[in-house]
Amino acid sequence: MKPKILISRSWPEAVQRRLAARYDVTLNATDTPLTIAQLRAAMVEYDAVCPTVSDKMPAEVLSTPNARVKIIANYGAGFEHIDLDAAKAAGLVVTNTPDVLTDATAELAVLLMLMTSRRAGEGERELRAGQWAGWRPTHLLGQSLAGKTLGLVGYGRIARATAQRAKAALGMELAYYSRRRATDEDGATYHESLESLAAASDVLSLHTPGGTETHHLIDGALLSRMKPTAILINTARGSVVNEADLAQALTDGVIAGAGLDVYQGEPKVNPLLLAAPNTVLLPHLGSATLETRTAMGMRTADNLDAFFDGKPPHDRVA
Repeated sequence: MKPKILISRSWPEAVQRRLAARYDVTLNATDTPLTIAQLRAAMVEYDAVCPTVSDKMPAEVLSTPNARVKIIANYGAGFEHIDLDAAKAAGLVVTNTPDVLTDATAELAVLLMLMTSRRAGEGERELRAGQWAGWRPTHLLGQSLAGKTLGLVGYGRIARATAQRAKAALGMELAYYSRRRATDEDGATYHESLESLAAASDVLSLHTPGGTETHHLIDGALLSRMKPTAILINTARGSVVNEADLAQALTDGVIAGAGLDVYQGEPKVNPLLLAAPNTVLLPHLGSATLETRTAMGMRTADNLDAFFDGKPPHDRVA
C-alpha cells in the first residue's frame, strides 16, 4: 500500500503530481489553516504530515496518542513552528527545505531596500487614493543607496546573496554582525557588536533565525542607535523585531523607514505598523517565485522518498 500523505496547503502542481505518483495524497482543497483538532486527527490517520511555516505543530499535536505519522516533512526552511523537543520525544523525524530559498529571498530583500529608500509604498498609496497632485521638485524625496552601507545581521547564505546583489547592482558598501566571524567575508567589514553595526549602517537588513535567542533582537534601544536616515529591512522572522518599538521609532522619526516581509503574529499585522509612516509591508513573499516554491516542494518530496525508502533524509532537523 502507498504511504498516506497529508499536504496542509496547496503546493505547485508539478510537486503535487510527483507526490501523487508514489503516495496516497490528501490535499487541503480550501488552502486554509488546519485546526489543532484536524492536525491531531491527521496524526492518527496518515503516515506523513507536510506542514508549511505557517502551520503550527505544537506538542499538543505531536504527542497525539496512537499516532501513525512517523515523519513531519516541512515545506519551508524555517521550523520554529514545530516543537522539536516534542517531536523527538514522540520519535518523529522532522525535515525542512534549506538552500533553495536563497536567491528569491535575497531578491526580495533588495526590492524592499529600493522600495523603502525611494518611498515607493507611500507613492503608490497616494496615487491609488487619488491624492497625487502631480510632479513637483520636493515631492516624496527618497535617498539613493549608492555608496551607502548595508549592514547585515547574520551572515549566512541569504545574507551573502543579498550583499552580492546590493554591491553589484547598487554600489553599496558591506558590513555585518554575526555570533561568529566569517572566514570568508567577501569584502564586508565585521562589527563585534550589533550596536556598532546599527550605528554604522544606512540599511540594516535582518538575516537571523527565529527562536528565543533572537526574540525582539531589534527593539527601541537598538533602533535609537541607528541613523535618522537609516532604514530597517526584515525578510527573516517577525519575532526578531519588537513591532511596537519599531512603529514608535518610525512615527517619531528615529529612523527613516522600514521594509518588512514577515510579522510576529502572521497573518495578522500589528495595526501600529499599518499606521506607521514610510513602511513597505509585503505578505511574506520572500520565496514566492514559481521556481523557488516548486524547488521547495521537490526538496520535501526528496526527503519523503528517502524516508520511505529506509534512508536518512538529507534535510533532517530532528
